[in-house]
Amino acid sequence: MGKDEKDAAAEAPKKSKKKMLMIIVIAAVVLIGGGVGAFLTLKGSSAQAAPKKGVVTALEEALTVNLADGHYLKMQFSLQQTADASEAVDTSQALNIAIDEYTGKSVAELSTEKGRDALKEEMLQKVVKAYTVDGTKEVMDIYYTQFVTQ
Repeated sequence: MGKDEKDAAAEAPKKSKKKMLMIIVIAAVVLIGGGVGAFLTLKGSSAQAAPKKGVVTALEEALTVNLADGHYLKMQFSLQQTADASEAVDTSQALNIAIDEYTGKSVAELSTEKGRDALKEEMLQKVVKAYTVDGTKEVMDIYYTQFVTQ
């Protein structure tokens, strides 16, 4: 056996090993990519679709709430119902939640957009929970129509 034949015989297993390693790497990438794609697809389909907007129910009159340090808040808001809501909701629960949520707050908390948004989000969560019947949300948002502090 000559030198060239020995080199060729030694290189054959190396090429075979490189080829096998390349196949394994490609197979792993394909399997991982497929797994990630399947996960994202299944995750997206299991998420609940956002409810569709229904009628807007306005409070009939403004609400006045005592704030801290002798100040007060005069506010009025409307409830954005979902399309799944069977009829116009009774606003009594929302009024009660608003009184509980805003009573005793300071004017400083309500004077910034960040403060108002944080309080509105807390109130919205409580209102949505209060107006959820048998797993069906009847209210999905709150719109301020009047908001005055003094």
